[in-house]
Amino acid sequence: MATEGSEAANIQTFVDYIRASAMSAQAGDSFDGQGLGDLWRRPEPQLLPTPSVVRGFRIRIDLQHTKPPVWRRVEVPGDILLPRLHEVIQAAMGWTDSHLHRFRTSNDQNPPEFLTRFDLAEGTEGMLEEDVRLDQVLAAEGDRLWYDYDFGDDWNHLLHVEKVLDSPPPAPTCVGGRLACPPEDCGGVWGYAELAAWVRADYDNAILPQAFDSAAEGRDWLPDGWHPDTFAIGETNELIAAAMADPVPLVEELESLLELADNVGARGVRDALAHPAISGATDVSAEDAADLAEPFLVLLDVVAPGVTLTNAGYLQPAAVEQIAHRTGVADWWPRKANREDLTRPVMNLRATARALGLVAVRKGRIAPTQAIAKHRDDPQAILRHIVGRLPLGRTPDERHAGWMALTVAANETPAELWDSRISELMFELGWSDSKDPYRAPAPGSATLDVLRLLGGSMRGIRRPRGVNKAVAAMARAVILP
Repeated sequence: MATEGSEAANIQTFVDYIRASAMSAQAGDSFDGQGLGDLWRRPEPQLLPTPSVVRGFRIRIDLQHTKPPVWRRVEVPGDILLPRLHEVIQAAMGWTDSHLHRFRTSNDQNPPEFLTRFDLAEGTEGMLEEDVRLDQVLAAEGDRLWYDYDFGDDWNHLLHVEKVLDSPPPAPTCVGGRLACPPEDCGGVWGYAELAAWVRADYDNAILPQAFDSAAEGRDWLPDGWHPDTFAIGETNELIAAAMADPVPLVEELESLLELADNVGARGVRDALAHPAISGATDVSAEDAADLAEPFLVLLDVVAPGVTLTNAGYLQPAAVEQIAHRTGVADWWPRKANREDLTRPVMNLRATARALGLVAVRKGRIAPTQAIAKHRDDPQAILRHIVGRLPLGRTPDERHAGWMALTVAANETPAELWDSRISELMFELGWSDSKDPYRAPAPGSATLDVLRLLGGSMRGIRRPRGVNKAVAAMARAVILP
């Protein structure tokens, strides 16, 4: 917010310009208003010379207008680039990088500011933040930089240099702070103040925030365990370390997808791929391979060396029954498992196996493909073949959904959270529900079907839960070169 003095100065400058233009017109000169654009054009930031010696900065970050103040104290190297500083701020404060941001060098009405790639893609002209070092903006104790996040809730942060360090820290570090970060999308400072007062009052119905119809709705909406007075410096530094970790090398198609996500400001995809678990093992033991590949091994055994399909193109009832009993489907399926069209798990297994190139249908008969026939008793060979075929799909939406499914499995997201996380990442990539452009798309994909089958979905009516380390290793084998 500009000060009254700066607003008055801008208005007086504008009045003086109009008065001078009018006098010029009376004297017979033409007036085309061309100078007005220069008057109100946003100035570009003025950069300092790049220092010959890199120093460090101890910076206090204040979330403005919060009472009592929410703040963090961080130490960062002077040569950190602004996009990386953005990541430090997000991690230190506790934001989720779900919205746009911008750095600016003053608090005036029309301040110089740095642009993101998203701004450039939208046609905004100006200086890109990408190649700007912090020590080209700040140099001495008392210097300030502003950081705005989420232009809806309008979170304004003031970065104030408390001390210039003789040598830079080896990595960005949080050395102090107070209070929890407000929940995302809580309605800005006023919404946060209502939430904080309500939680501090032990969820007193008398001061229930207006955004909620009931206390139960409010408590369900709040992040798990959120309390306005908590701050854990250890957890904060873990988040900063994760944000600063170098990304692992990825296969070319996923690398291109990550670049697309970065260009539209979709930080969630990079965060998912920067998770420490992504660097985990990619090997699967023989025992684990047999467990993962079990439903496919059963199908291959039943249809070898070739089985005639019904006139309608389905598996024969005897084959359906055998598969259902051997995979465990018959133990929980509510109907008699002897017709493929009425036993969806078996039908999905065959469709998935065919999409993976494990089985083929020719002249009314189904059999293992030639590439698989000689390996149908080797679980690890079957898994290697599956890895080479993932993700499934040809259209962009199928491919993107497949890569996101592999990503959440590879970073060891619990299986019960796969759907919601995949939908979130797809929404960040620009996909939405076909009926509601403001709603995340459904997570379903042929690749997700494969992961669920590997995770044991045929053994019980519930979808897989928890983390299956072997499934995660296999997913990593797909995404890592």
